[in-house]
Amino acid sequence: MAWIQVRVQTQKALYDDIEAQLLELGAVSITYQDGADQPVLEPGVGETPLWDQLVLLALFSADTDTNALRESLENTLNDTDQIAIDTLEDRVWEREWEQHYQPIQCAPKLWICPSWCQPPDADAINLLLDPGLAFGTGTHPSTAMCLSALAQLPLKQTHVVDYGCGSGILGIAMLALGATSLIAVDNDPQALAATADNCARNGIDNARRLIILPDQDSNAIADASVDILVANILAEPLIHLAPRLLRALKPGGILVLAGLIQSQVTDVSRPYSPDIELRIAESRGDWICLTGIKGLG
Repeated sequence: MAWIQVRVQTQKALYDDIEAQLLELGAVSITYQDGADQPVLEPGVGETPLWDQLVLLALFSADTDTNALRESLENTLNDTDQIAIDTLEDRVWEREWEQHYQPIQCAPKLWICPSWCQPPDADAINLLLDPGLAFGTGTHPSTAMCLSALAQLPLKQTHVVDYGCGSGILGIAMLALGATSLIAVDNDPQALAATADNCARNGIDNARRLIILPDQDSNAIADASVDILVANILAEPLIHLAPRLLRALKPGGILVLAGLIQSQVTDVSRPYSPDIELRIAESRGDWICLTGIKGLG
């Protein structure tokens, strides 16, 4: 069965009206896409941010009157908005998106592999991770740099924390690389559920991981108890959390911070000094990964 696809490029202010109109005209599905290469970073809990310029993709049955579709939509849109109507041949749509996700090499012997792909290197550490609701699949530069940094650390027999765990990818990587135990912290219940699912998918014993909300961390993370702590979030929470993260680290403990850009390095580093002298471990585009060792004094 073929389908009619309607592609509408418009502004955020009109999306409600256009979505309602498309549904009234018989759309069986509607998808939102970025219309102007405007990144949406990790949203707050309960937030569903949209881009200023949107592309709405709507699917209709093949017998839909395309002339009537176009005429109806043109009466709603602004002069700058655009409509394109195409015929799509039927496919196994629920599998189409999988072609966009392939194994990612994060370090010489560390890969992220979607469950439907054969690991390229059977002798490497292959983390099984499917794209989902929580942030963190290894494709973002911040996540990729954290994974690269973690792969170079002495993780054997360490107690580690992934603060702002998202999908759990960084914590799972640390366990796979030799850490003894993990505490994963996030303020989004969806992230905690995703981390638990991904731990199970990767065969992580429940006894090795604790997955908690931030208000539970004061009971779970004792002061000076953590060997390695990674926080891949955003600049503002990294600044706000500095006292908590510093207290958690043992003297000689290692801190890995990401989710910030070059212009934010000074502001993020300041509250961690003089306990830790943070340095730029890697940069990719504007994104920066900082690492440092807590002093022994």
